[in-house]
Amino acid sequence: MAGVQTGTITTDIPARLDRLPWSRFHWLVVIGLGTVWILDGLEVTIVGSMSDALKDGTTGLGMSSFDVGLAGAIYVAGACIGALFFGQLTDKLGRKKLFLITLAVYTVATVLTAFSMNPMWYFACRFLTGAGIGGEYAAINSAIDELIPKKYRGRVDVAINGSFWVGAAGGSLLTIPLLDPTLIDAEWGWRLAFGLGAILAVGILIVRRNVPESPRWLFIHGREDEGEKIVKDIEHTVEGQSGSLPEPEDGTITVRQRKTISLVLIAKTVFTLYPKRTVLCFSLFVAQAFLYNAFFFTYGDTLGTFMDVKQTGYYIAIFAVSNFCGALLLSRLFDTVGRVKMIAGTYLISGVGLAIAGMMLGSLTAVTLTMFGAAIFFFASAGASAAYLTASEVFPMETRALCIAFFYAIGTAVGGITGPLLFGSLIENASASKDITGIAIGYFIGAALMIVGGIVAIVFGVHAEGESLENIATPLTAEDADVEGGGPGTEKEKQPSPA
Repeated sequence: MAGVQTGTITTDIPARLDRLPWSRFHWLVVIGLGTVWILDGLEVTIVGSMSDALKDGTTGLGMSSFDVGLAGAIYVAGACIGALFFGQLTDKLGRKKLFLITLAVYTVATVLTAFSMNPMWYFACRFLTGAGIGGEYAAINSAIDELIPKKYRGRVDVAINGSFWVGAAGGSLLTIPLLDPTLIDAEWGWRLAFGLGAILAVGILIVRRNVPESPRWLFIHGREDEGEKIVKDIEHTVEGQSGSLPEPEDGTITVRQRKTISLVLIAKTVFTLYPKRTVLCFSLFVAQAFLYNAFFFTYGDTLGTFMDVKQTGYYIAIFAVSNFCGALLLSRLFDTVGRVKMIAGTYLISGVGLAIAGMMLGSLTAVTLTMFGAAIFFFASAGASAAYLTASEVFPMETRALCIAFFYAIGTAVGGITGPLLFGSLIENASASKDITGIAIGYFIGAALMIVGGIVAIVFGVHAEGESLENIATPLTAEDADVEGGGPGTEKEKQPSPA
């Protein structure tokens, strides 16, 4: 442990960041960091829309419906492992280093996907692409929460996570001309689709280089001078745009600076000090991961197999637009109505709606199924986005990135890997008879998980709206970390001493 603890300081950096009015600097953060979700949406939708192109043995890779589902599961598995690996590095090495590295991993992997020669190459590239995206989740969500003022944190997080569907809509529409053999050779169309993701990633990388390191991370890790300089630069920029700044509301915090935080302490924090929050995050992540990965990874395959839809892009675009509108239009309510009411409400409404859709599945057409899905996922998208918001704000700062990674990985491993495999198998088994009701069991499982998630949110939800991150969960390095933590919705359990 020698050399780990570097000193004790008292700082007002969190309070100064939280009192800032919205400015162009915050738009830079949103554009530079939040656009990762657009990449993820583009990736998932391209794969979902091109299932028929990948199945062709001549121009594609000769994959079966099960292979398409397997590729989705492998992508999610890569994201889980990438989240855990890069999440730990994000807490140890800093937010900025990792959100540059993870974007580079994604870019290289998606380019390699375009050159796939057989299913095994394709599966390997999907794994690496997922690893890059999974690492992004941890680095990006932690950095956003630590740079965005507390008044706006909920709406920004939910809206940014909902921007996944901007990529989904764009990806679905792009696949229409790219998969039209009269416009582009069938052997090249699906490959070009992956290449477009890499082009977008390079553009994001250029913007992202201008986003600073989190001052909150810097002062805890013994680099308070750098953190102070960044905050002064931000204040100067914002003051020039908005006029005089208000006084900080939350005062100062005293911390024992440390260069590293042990994994043992992190594990103790999650499982021993915050068991209710652990159950909450696990429930939310499992439910939304199963719902989205099961339904959306295989939606194009469902339309093509049971409803003879040749161009699924239009249907998926409508579905995606509804999801984005839901996250965007409902996001403000997470700061005004409150976290608990909104998370519980969105999960319960979407769960009940999905159950009804499962019961009506045999009588739905491609159009009515898409309309049904658009209505259900208008609410589900905001709820799913709030799962990431919850994991990123209810645990101490030193563990933030790894906690996001942990719950994403565990929840997604349970719901996101089993979902595509289950749906792929259900579609395969029901395809011979063309009986779509054979996949209804998947709808019912997803509905049950969402309803359970909503109930858990009612029981264990944290009222984090309008509160500073340090008040929601006292940093492990805080001088008073050995006394009971405060903040609304906290579990009032004793914090461990990091010494």
